[in-house]
Amino acid sequence: MLITQSSPRRGPMLALACAAQFMVILDVAIVNVALPSIQRDLHAGRDTTEWVVIAYGLLLGGFLLLGGRLVDRHGARALLVAGLSLFAVGSLAAGLSSSVGWLIIARAVQGLGAALIPPAALAIIASTFVDAEGRARALGLYGAVTGVSASVGVIASGLITDSVGWRWIFLINVPIGATLAATAARTVSRDRPAHPATGGLVGATIATGALLTLVYALDRGAGHGWTRDSTLALLAGGVTLLVLFAAIQARSANPLIPRAVLHDRNEVAANIVAFFAFGSVLGFIFLGSLLMQQQLGYSPIRTGAAWLATTAVSFLTAATTGAALVRLVGVRALLVTGHALMALAALWLVRIPADGHYLPDVLPALVAVGVGGGLAAPAAQIAALGAVKPEMAGIASGLLETMREIGGSAAVAVVSTVLLSQTHVVASGSGQGHRPASAHAFHLAYVVVVALATLGALISALTIRQPSPAQRPAAADPVAASERVG
Repeated sequence: MLITQSSPRRGPMLALACAAQFMVILDVAIVNVALPSIQRDLHAGRDTTEWVVIAYGLLLGGFLLLGGRLVDRHGARALLVAGLSLFAVGSLAAGLSSSVGWLIIARAVQGLGAALIPPAALAIIASTFVDAEGRARALGLYGAVTGVSASVGVIASGLITDSVGWRWIFLINVPIGATLAATAARTVSRDRPAHPATGGLVGATIATGALLTLVYALDRGAGHGWTRDSTLALLAGGVTLLVLFAAIQARSANPLIPRAVLHDRNEVAANIVAFFAFGSVLGFIFLGSLLMQQQLGYSPIRTGAAWLATTAVSFLTAATTGAALVRLVGVRALLVTGHALMALAALWLVRIPADGHYLPDVLPALVAVGVGGGLAAPAAQIAALGAVKPEMAGIASGLLETMREIGGSAAVAVVSTVLLSQTHVVASGSGQGHRPASAHAFHLAYVVVVALATLGALISALTIRQPSPAQRPAAADPVAASERVG
């Protein structure tokens, strides 16, 4: 079956991909507000309940690249159905957990299922929207959904936990995941890649082990210290596995990451930029949520409501980015501007007073980061995937999602370390109250976000080529416009 620009299937396929991605990213954030209730009901310690968050992120970040490889090998439909089904099973087990240990295992199952979903969803978009303009619009909307999911998760977590209890933040996924899986099985074409991937599984396994080790090292370093022997051993092990993976990749006749992907300058640069873009956004959201609750005294629900400003402007900006701005100014200008706005947003909060108010002190930064993220996140996606061939869409999507997940994990780990260490140092000084000491720690942590966003802007300016593949008019590639899907 041919997918044309006027095909009525394009809308439903995009809606399915966006809904699946929304659920994955939502569950990254939805647990945070519910942790105190989980800890109380399951009689668990704080260090143990942290693994309810870590287990999901660890499996999601570690298996994304392998998920992308499996998409190219077995097809997007099979992996999307498998991922959504596994996610629903993990959600059911999490909602019915009788102990924190079973809850952590269930969250790991959720994360494993979630790792299969984004590469499959993006591969469906790449195969369905073969024209450059249509793909840019689709990726813009997909990026908008990705950008608002985390902040919606914070809002939903407070509302669900306070009304019907924390178990329903998991149980609500069961009918949604099952419905999406059934929809995917019924509506997505059975796709057979033109050049099925038959090798690279050894490299995929080693790469997955390296990513699991590094993500775990980042989480452990933030909580237990970066100079601990265990943290250093994990970092060394992760780096060693990455070196081994690079050696296998260089010698393999059928490498995990096709050489065509690595030889595309824009694709490589966009993946690096995505690391800084999502590191800046997630680091900002992490600090902002803590700032509002711990420093400004907001309740969980009020904190979630405060993020509505970011959610609204990010969604509108991202949708406009894919629909029009990419064609008008190009991805490089959008990436540079987006990162610059995120740096300014963080810089604004570097000077927030200990008793700051929402309208003059917080809202301008929330709007700026929403616009900045709405420009940068979809532009990075479009630069990385705007011209990718359908048979490489899975691994290219998995690589992009991996860079985003690792960027977010690294940023949260670093700002957490700065925040905790500076809070301890300043609070132990003489003559300072708790609130000013905490404010000083937040100021220094926001400097990290400023640095991340600034680096993203510089790398974008120096490495992204103009015009990008996403900017080519559809008519310039008549072969791609008639590519066969399914």
